Amino acid sequence: MAEPIIRMRDIHTQFGERIIHDGVDITVYPGEIYAILGESGAGKSVLMKEIIMLLRPQSGMIEVLGKRLDRSDWKTRQELRRSWGVLFQFGALFTSLTVAENIALPIREYTRVPRRLRDKIVREKLEMVGLHPSAASLYPSELSGGMIKRAALARALAMDPKLLFLDEPTSGLDPIGARAFDRLIVELRDALGITVVMITHDLDSIFTIVDRMAVLAQKRVVAEGTLEEVLRSDHPFVERFFKNDYVSRRFMGKIKPSNRSGERRSDV
Repeated sequence: MAEPIIRMRDIHTQFGERIIHDGVDITVYPGEIYAILGESGAGKSVLMKEIIMLLRPQSGMIEVLGKRLDRSDWKTRQELRRSWGVLFQFGALFTSLTVAENIALPIREYTRVPRRLRDKIVREKLEMVGLHPSAASLYPSELSGGMIKRAALARALAMDPKLLFLDEPTSGLDPIGARAFDRLIVELRDALGITVVMITHDLDSIFTIVDRMAVLAQKRVVAEGTLEEVLRSDHPFVERFFKNDYVSRRFMGKIKPSNRSGERRSDV
């Protein structure tokens, strides 16, 4: 198997007296769609923020693209930031900027690309995420929920990242819109060769597009692997999340081998 693109080992995170992570380990391989699951308050978003250097754990090792974050100088950390894109849960678009200006922001921040080329890149990213060119001149307040997600995704892709982080990408979308967004994630992964790390509670996403996952509970990773491997766990949270009557009726029996190196996925 290829070398991991992300490794987190023995991560300990604490806010005041509250312990969030108590020895978390995860491993993400290139080209995967990797999900971080867990109940509310389990520290999923905190874990993602630690990977993208918005937060720092009390202790533990984080390695991204072969670089140890705790041993990286400012220049290396800036290079790493250019290597990933982030879609936050509610889009986090700047309300005073148009869609085009939002997408162009990281290009202006990290490069000296001339305006004509920058505008061309913006158009290409809009097309990539399925937005009409006319959306470029709109403000976030003029967009639907699905359009906000796509515009924010276009911004996350602006720098042609190797890693794409998605925080609850289908939350707030209707079922049809959510499944369309799932298909878009897979298409982008396959077309661009990127690695996707996503936080999600969406069972349809988990059963249809996720290659491997980590389940957070009791401040640790209680299960990690393919869907089939995670379903073998007898941890109480895994039992509640995956093995209740609704999930059994809706999904079980539909797991089949995927087309990605022996991993498994459903046929939902």
